[in-house]
Amino acid sequence: MAELTLAFISITAFLVFLLTGPLPKNRVKGPEARRLVDRGAVLLDVRTPEEFANGHIDGAVNIPIDDLNARIAELADKDNPVIVYCRSGSRSAQAAKTLEKAGFSVRDLGQMAAW
Repeated sequence: MAELTLAFISITAFLVFLLTGPLPKNRVKGPEARRLVDRGAVLLDVRTPEEFANGHIDGAVNIPIDDLNARIAELADKDNPVIVYCRSGSRSAQAAKTLEKAGFSVRDLGQMAAW
């Protein structure tokens, strides 16, 4: 069932991409996100701890979107890129805006399935 749900989400995201055009300037596709993480970028999962515990991208740090402002200091190096993701892309877009306003170099992967 989970695989079917993930497939549905992936197909939906692809259709949204086709209908809405190119990615926003801070969006990053999976291959580029992996290259950035391999070079030392922080991979930030902004889903809930429960969602994170049920599966996440290896090496990701979990700071839920609701806690981001209070825990932003944990991402100490503003010069080091932060790649942010969530389940669908909504929370990651919100987190990207928050991080950009705080002076971070941030790229939004969107949904975890884009990895």
